[in-house]
Amino acid sequence: MDRLDAIAAFIAVCDAGGFAAAARRLRVSPSVVTRQVAGLEQHLGARLLQRTTRSVGVTEAGQRFLERARTILADLGEAERAVQDERAAPIGTLAVAAPVLFGRMHVAPMLARFMQKFPQVRAELQLSDRVVNLIEDGIDVGIRIGHLPGSQLIVRRLGETRRVVVASPAYLRKRGRPKHPEELAQHDTIAFMGLVPTADWRFAQYGKELGKELGKELSVRVTPRLVTNSGDAAVGYAIEGGGLALALSYQVREAVAAGELVEVLAPFSLPPLPIQAVYPSSRLVSNKVRAFVDMLDKSADWRFSP
Repeated sequence: MDRLDAIAAFIAVCDAGGFAAAARRLRVSPSVVTRQVAGLEQHLGARLLQRTTRSVGVTEAGQRFLERARTILADLGEAERAVQDERAAPIGTLAVAAPVLFGRMHVAPMLARFMQKFPQVRAELQLSDRVVNLIEDGIDVGIRIGHLPGSQLIVRRLGETRRVVVASPAYLRKRGRPKHPEELAQHDTIAFMGLVPTADWRFAQYGKELGKELGKELSVRVTPRLVTNSGDAAVGYAIEGGGLALALSYQVREAVAAGELVEVLAPFSLPPLPIQAVYPSSRLVSNKVRAFVDMLDKSADWRFSP
């Protein structure tokens, strides 16, 4: 007796409600199905089906076995598809979601490389600073910055970035360079709501003060001159001398390197935030998702913390 064929026959009888209907579904004779189920019952030493002249019912033992049997065949099918999928090149549409600025600067180029490598892949890139629901929005892979609450998503860490306070050299010459977060009340500030949705900017306290070791957060209330949901707008206004902006280090790396912005209050920076790829947990991850995340893991230079 082929045990897998017997399990498939048993499930077919349960689903079809009889041996004849199960045989038609499996494209074999009813006698074959009858022998397979009888052999399975003999092997298990338990009656799985209650037969009468008019109907076939599932016994209590059969019901318990049915649940496990469905899982066994589903696992086998997915294992076979996974092996076949690994041999095949990625194909189909890959939907990716990312924060607006990070997606434009870093995800879009990687997605372009991926499509060049795999010509049969089409891509959809959704840029939004809100956290999208991957399942509801039909997203295959999401790129997220920050610590994630407990969820059923699979997470692959790809890098990290810091919160930084920056200003233009011209602004600092005019208004002075703050040495402590509490001095922010004396400065013009720029708030990017995608990073900090409230008027409280958080910092870390390090070192010793009055004989006490400090390792707690410091929250400072600011009254921004500009509030925006655009990281580009916040950084651009800071470059123009509009004030101190709280941003992520990847957002201002080029401007700092070019001398357009200067970081301040670095000793009070909070620990880095992880940059992660997330995708729905399922028993089978598609080849296109696996290939894209693997490429990011190997090729993406997303460590923005010194």
